Amino acid sequence: KSPRTRALFRIIMSLPEPIVIWNREKKCEETEKVYGGTGVNWLYGTPFGKLLATTVLSRKIPSTLYGWYQSSSFSKKKILEFINEYSIPIEEFEYSPYTSFNDFFIRRFRKGAREFTVDRRKLPAFVEGRYLAFDSVRPEQVVPVKGVFLSPEQLLGREDFASQFSNGPMLIGRLCPVDYHRFHFPDWGPITNHFRVPGKLHSVNPVAIRWRNDIFSTNERQVSILETENFGKLAYIEVGALLVGKIVQTHAMDQPFRRGAEKGYFLFGASTVILMGEKGRWNPDDDLLSQTAAGRETYIRLGEQVGYNPL
Repeated sequence: KSPRTRALFRIIMSLPEPIVIWNREKKCEETEKVYGGTGVNWLYGTPFGKLLATTVLSRKIPSTLYGWYQSSSFSKKKILEFINEYSIPIEEFEYSPYTSFNDFFIRRFRKGAREFTVDRRKLPAFVEGRYLAFDSVRPEQVVPVKGVFLSPEQLLGREDFASQFSNGPMLIGRLCPVDYHRFHFPDWGPITNHFRVPGKLHSVNPVAIRWRNDIFSTNERQVSILETENFGKLAYIEVGALLVGKIVQTHAMDQPFRRGAEKGYFLFGASTVILMGEKGRWNPDDDLLSQTAAGRETYIRLGEQVGYNPL
């Protein structure tokens, strides 16, 4: 093969595979339009890209600098193009004269656009995004997520807390750059503990996870332990990611929370929130478990049911 042919072959091989998800509301499959998918695939699928991602881009400084740019007025010009390119339903959000791309990125839903289920036995979606569900997470490595094996110890980074969630249920809510990037409380109660787990800032896109299977357990995380009224103790884990400028906690840690209240938000980038529970206190919805078993994420709107208390 000529050098040109080999170069073309490498480009073709670096193109990301389609990400197919199940849209619960529409009851159909959808192919996700990945923001920067080819670049992420190159970063994690080629030798030089892996070296760059591991040694430079996964560190804090590049994400901080990129976050600064996204918060500057220079980034404002990207907003309209982004809305059109990804068909953002802007009518669902509060009107605002956005001053930067990050200002647009953390947009709020308009009042009434989303409602949290009021049935206390139903666990509502804490983010609007793509969900994976597991009914049991044991201390040994037993839960595969697109080649990743997760355990409470790996996710929480602290054995004293991890034992409380052994054999319990888990939900993983993945947010794309096109999504609503605020995260919410799923019930009522106090925050009994909050801590940061230091780590890298790799992409959480499935394109990256296909090439690197330790991202959820090595990326920087913020963990809150919630004592809820209807679902027992929950571990609420916000996972940092490549080019996520910052994880912002807007709810005071020493104040009780209520169902549907905002907990915080991610500045620019794809992000993930993981919810872990105690054994027997709640179950993920059957349709989420079925789709996960089939290797497919389910798109869920904020506040809709994703689990239930069987008691």
